[in-house]
Amino acid sequence: MTILPYALLGGSLGLCLYAYLGYPAILKALSLFRRRRLAGTPSVRPYVSITLPVHNEAAVIAGTLECLLELDYPAERRQILVVSDASTDGTDDIVRTFAARGVELLRLPERRGKTAAENAARPYLTGEIIVNTDASVRVHPAAVTHLVAAFADPSVGVASGRDVSVANVDERANPGERAYVGYEMWVRDLETGVFGIVGASGCLYAIRRDLHMQSIEETLSRDFGAALVAREHGYRAVSVPEATCYVPRSTSLRREYERKVRTMARGLRTLWYKRSLLNPVRHGLFAWMLFSHKLCRWLVPWTLVPLAAALAWLAPGHWWAGAVLALGSAAALAAALAWPRRDAMPLPRAIALPAYTVSGVAAALHAWVKALGGAGTAVWEPTRRTSVVTSPRARPASPRA
Repeated sequence: MTILPYALLGGSLGLCLYAYLGYPAILKALSLFRRRRLAGTPSVRPYVSITLPVHNEAAVIAGTLECLLELDYPAERRQILVVSDASTDGTDDIVRTFAARGVELLRLPERRGKTAAENAARPYLTGEIIVNTDASVRVHPAAVTHLVAAFADPSVGVASGRDVSVANVDERANPGERAYVGYEMWVRDLETGVFGIVGASGCLYAIRRDLHMQSIEETLSRDFGAALVAREHGYRAVSVPEATCYVPRSTSLRREYERKVRTMARGLRTLWYKRSLLNPVRHGLFAWMLFSHKLCRWLVPWTLVPLAAALAWLAPGHWWAGAVLALGSAAALAAALAWPRRDAMPLPRAIALPAYTVSGVAAALHAWVKALGGAGTAVWEPTRRTSVVTSPRARPASPRA
């Protein structure tokens, strides 16, 4: 009897289990002996610049700006700058109506992508701390205050908010996305307790001005790169549980798939650009965390090919191999049925998570192809999400998703 299928099965499962269970288990164990805590709240609130890169967000931009204007942070200590990446749907006109309330608009003459828009905004930023957020989310009124408080710790260069996946106006939102977001926030909490996170949330994060002014190529991800730049300059990035950001769940598996392809392809390129940080001799614990959290997860989809081959090999003589193949086929079928539609398509809760997982695996493989093949990802198409059901002020600032 050949051991090849068992070797394929063991190797594939080993990487999967390590990436999603083993790594956080080791972090949990390390936290028992190495627990880092953030310093207290600073006595003086620094001046902050809140940047909002947008492209054709006329449907949501007014609500987003109202939310930012209600933040529990002194108006005289903050700047709100909207960077329009050559919007064509009236977004700029809506933003201009907020000029009397202190909102600034920087319009780019041609569309160049999110990172390019963020780069273009740098000369116009006046804050000591730069807060980056997204038009499709809602920031809790106290979130910026909590983010800024993290910088009282001189070792902190980047402070990331807590993404809380919430229902859309359309109640057919994807519950699989909620489960994954909750898991990701839990892992970031563990990383913060041990050393620091390896990537900030693109929905809401803050960064010291001198770090934000570092150049990031337009094809790379600035939110992922922020944590890497911080480490290069001797700082760490942390997750701040109290800095809540409400992220409407995607109502379409296809839209979520397209978003994942874009973000992961850019992430892979960013990791390659900053690959020196994977050197454990120079970067120690951080290199291990970066390898485990990012690279191992991004390699998992490739293990599913030998995993499926091993199961198919073993299925004729082992009922459990056939059963696993059948479950995988059912999940793939659910994803295939949901994927073609760009609008909302309700999924039964029993298959929502499997379909979301299969879609994520396919998106990861697609992202690898784009990243390795040089396909462009600089120009982003923002994920279109409907509004959050309730106002952020009506929700508790819970540290749990």
